[in-house]
Amino acid sequence: MIPRFIDWIWHVRGSLALAPEQSSDDAFDKLAPLFRQTGTSHERTNDTLTFRKKDQAAQDKMSVFDGGVLQIEKGAAGSVLRYQLTSRVLLFCFLAPLLFLGFAQLTVAIGELERTSVEAAGKSKKPEKKDTALPQNPIDKALGAPAPEKPKKEGAGKSEENDSKHSPTAAYVFAALFATLYVVGRIFEDRLIKALFKKSLLGS
Repeated sequence: MIPRFIDWIWHVRGSLALAPEQSSDDAFDKLAPLFRQTGTSHERTNDTLTFRKKDQAAQDKMSVFDGGVLQIEKGAAGSVLRYQLTSRVLLFCFLAPLLFLGFAQLTVAIGELERTSVEAAGKSKKPEKKDTALPQNPIDKALGAPAPEKPKKEGAGKSEENDSKHSPTAAYVFAALFATLYVVGRIFEDRLIKALFKKSLLGS
């Protein structure tokens, strides 16, 4: 079994108190329309309802969930509906930032490796002669023309090109995006499903 302190990542749990006069049959009858959706199968045994979803439609109000168990427990204070739902979407949004952070670290490592190899290759070459100022035509000088520029070194622009080529910025952006999606989805889906069950149970 998966430890409870891990499975909360993609499991949504909660409970709702039923009305004092509401029976298990009445509660499940009111919840039944939620499980008559395309791609949804369910079965009920006494006070427990188990459902599964496959290729669920986007219009399905519970499309983010792939399955779950709803159980009605009877106590001295009244009956309570307890539910435990699973979502692969939440799991994906939780793991995606870790994946992109791994890509970012790999990108940084590759960039450092290439930079080190370029520097090593540069040190192994014979020292180049210092650049000397290029002669300027006396006429150009008299007319105030600017002196000719010194030629740029061959590998001067390669370092900047490699830095931009191996930038981890995009990976960090995607990691932040999916992390935000997970936090927002985890909070809102918990509230939305509870509100949906409550509305269904109170419906006529």
